[in-house]
Amino acid sequence: MSNGLARSSVCFRPASFAGTFIALLFGAAVIMGCGTLLQTGITASVPPVRYANAPVVVAANPDVTIIRKVSDKEKTVERPVSDRARVDAALAQRIAAQPGVAAARPDTAFPIQPGPATPGLTGRGYAALGIAGGTDVLVEGRAPGPGEVVLDAATARDARLAPGASLTLVAPGASDTYRISGLAAPQSAGPTAWFADGVAGQLSGHPGRVDAIAVQPREGVDAKDLARRLREALHDTAGPQAAAASPTGIRVVTGDGRGSVEHPALGQSRVLLIAIGGSFGGTATMTAVFVVVSTIALAVGQRAREFALLRAVGATPRQIRRTIATEALLVAPLAGALGLIPGVALARWWFDGLVSRGAVPEGVELDVGPIPALVAVATCLLAALAAGYLAAHRPSGLRPGQALGEASVEAGRAGVVRTLLGLVAIAGGVVLTVVAANLSGENAANTALGVVMCFLVAIALLGPWVARIAAGVLGLPLRAGAGGTSGSLAADNARANARRLTSAITPIAMVSAFCGTMLFIQSTVQHATGEQVRDGVVADHVLGSTGPGLPAATAERAAQVPGVDAAIGLLRTGAVYRSDGKLRSANVLGVSGDPAKLPRVLDLGVRSGSLADLARSTDTVALDVTLADKLGLKVGDRAAFWLGDGAQTQQTVVATYERGLGFGQLILPRAAVAAHAGVAYDSQVLVADAPGADRADVAARLAKLPGDTAAPGEAAAGGITETDRAGYVAQTDRKREAGDWANSVMAAVLGGFAAITAANTLVMTVLDRSREVALLRLTGATRRQVRGMVRWEALLVAAAGLLLGSLIAWITLVPIARGLAGASPYVPPGTALPLAAGAVVLCLAATALPARALLRSRPLAASGRR
Repeated sequence: MSNGLARSSVCFRPASFAGTFIALLFGAAVIMGCGTLLQTGITASVPPVRYANAPVVVAANPDVTIIRKVSDKEKTVERPVSDRARVDAALAQRIAAQPGVAAARPDTAFPIQPGPATPGLTGRGYAALGIAGGTDVLVEGRAPGPGEVVLDAATARDARLAPGASLTLVAPGASDTYRISGLAAPQSAGPTAWFADGVAGQLSGHPGRVDAIAVQPREGVDAKDLARRLREALHDTAGPQAAAASPTGIRVVTGDGRGSVEHPALGQSRVLLIAIGGSFGGTATMTAVFVVVSTIALAVGQRAREFALLRAVGATPRQIRRTIATEALLVAPLAGALGLIPGVALARWWFDGLVSRGAVPEGVELDVGPIPALVAVATCLLAALAAGYLAAHRPSGLRPGQALGEASVEAGRAGVVRTLLGLVAIAGGVVLTVVAANLSGENAANTALGVVMCFLVAIALLGPWVARIAAGVLGLPLRAGAGGTSGSLAADNARANARRLTSAITPIAMVSAFCGTMLFIQSTVQHATGEQVRDGVVADHVLGSTGPGLPAATAERAAQVPGVDAAIGLLRTGAVYRSDGKLRSANVLGVSGDPAKLPRVLDLGVRSGSLADLARSTDTVALDVTLADKLGLKVGDRAAFWLGDGAQTQQTVVATYERGLGFGQLILPRAAVAAHAGVAYDSQVLVADAPGADRADVAARLAKLPGDTAAPGEAAAGGITETDRAGYVAQTDRKREAGDWANSVMAAVLGGFAAITAANTLVMTVLDRSREVALLRLTGATRRQVRGMVRWEALLVAAAGLLLGSLIAWITLVPIARGLAGASPYVPPGTALPLAAGAVVLCLAATALPARALLRSRPLAASGRR
């Protein structure tokens, strides 16, 4: 009987299941999209290009690893380093001496500034020639010696250069004039210059270290077998010297693992994809389940009279529950399967956006597999079954003689169990809020969505109470005559049908809470960062570059310009530190010049100690006060962390400062970080004028500062740019674009899903009122009055949802904003007002259209319907 009833309901009353179908479809789409990104993060790989002809590659492990004890068990914690990890160049000789090795070529790459005659080049050691295959050879001249360079033939031809010619080249480590000793085959990777191996190490800024070692096996030797033997040899027989070759350890890779060596940013990209697909995906999945459950509960509740009739004619509680479960089995798999298509489209659009913004390397493919699809369909199916059983509890438990009477009157209040669960959810939200208030910014941010979910669940469970209070308070002006007859009808209906109002308020509160929390966390951090940068940059001039960066000597040369009092170079890199058993990343600023003059160009808001003490030695560091408090450090203590390439170091804390959000959590002498940075170029040089100097005159002199890529008195083709503090702020804003875009997309996904759910729920509630609307019209209400009533109800729903959602968002934001930015939440009107207007328009549109459809029916015929 149950199966037949279920099939008949779905076949002959498809409109009753449309809302459930839509909720399941979009729930599956969100889960599929996040699951696909998670799977891509786990399996992400890049096919080798440069190392395609090198069967085995030896490189440094790109992760910092620690062992953490959890419940008497050891757990490995890993985090990718911020820059490329490198190995000892001398390791190539040790590998070449191993049995089965035909050649071991050390390989490194570093950017060379564009010059008057040449474009930007990639510098390499001459020993790397041949890695790309048999055609990667010298075609003219001879190998480079000291003071010599080999160019690829295509670059030499375009620049009209030949062996014997000289050119000046600027590299991260040094700059000089070199004689062309030969030409090599054109490179698919672009313009390339080869130097003598010892010279290349100095020019790269990482002397004695290389990016990787490409290994060629002897004829007949299997690459995987050779890789296994190399792992054993490097781990067991090389001793402490091999262990010291890389601070993070050595890895020997084959196959697609070689591609990860070419793209060191792949590790950070995998972390990002896993964070989006896992952490955010978990919240999105919880939201989807929440939405599906509430929508199905609403749909079942709207059919209370139908189930009452079934009980009245003898249907058992088990048959009622089986009917609802069978309906879920008929609708959920189809809706879930169809939702996979927009889910893949969402994942593709999201993934392509990350690639285009440089957050994911080119060559990584989106991994669309069966596991996310199965999880999406199964989650929707289980949520539908659970929701159906829960919603069927009340109608199936009624006595047959009472069923019709109970179904005719809406329950005025929530049940005891529901009320208790709602109070527990409120208590959970309060506890999480208190916990977040006592956590650091990053940890507090991680609790944000948990706080939001607790309060939203509380609203859903205590909905009748919340709706009754909202209708009573917000309906006061309507009952006082502000809305006329339509307004009075709307206020009375809202109070009398609190459960129906709850179903409409909850999605609007969800939109406001989710979007408000995620968008305003971002706006708060942006605002605080912008304020710190604007207040902190006190330099009169900011020098930048149109090339890969500024050579280390730029700050020294700028300091010699007449009218300049101080010139400080800024090299940006990263670090990893340990806190609470976890590994976290921090931004690092390496400063060159006289640290005592750093306050002349950069006001960091020093809290304790002195930045001038950074000049004492290279083992000193200044810490952001928030990071210092988190690690429990003060001036004079030793701070331990890992630098950009994974090298572990301990530095003496000489100062703490306040403006770390705008400039970085650690400041070290440039000499301490240059050899460990990805590229040892300065990003900017900050210049302060001497007292009484003419700013315009100094700016003109700085703009004409001779570049290392040019002959004396000739402007550098590398492009030294001169701007002011506003220009520095603009550059900082552009660097945050990728991260801000990712956060905005997360907010859009959750907000969009919640908005679709809100519209879906509002349409369902209005279409369920055909009998009520017909009775109003039979008692004399005009079409205009009915439409007005629906509009006022929509505005009441929007106002209640916005107020509740805004309250939840504000409670969540306060501790996070204080932890991250040390300030109150910043809510830009340009974001808040469109969000509120969008919620109002959504409510009006989602109620007006179905109301017009109801008004087309004849009142007498519609009054007999359910």
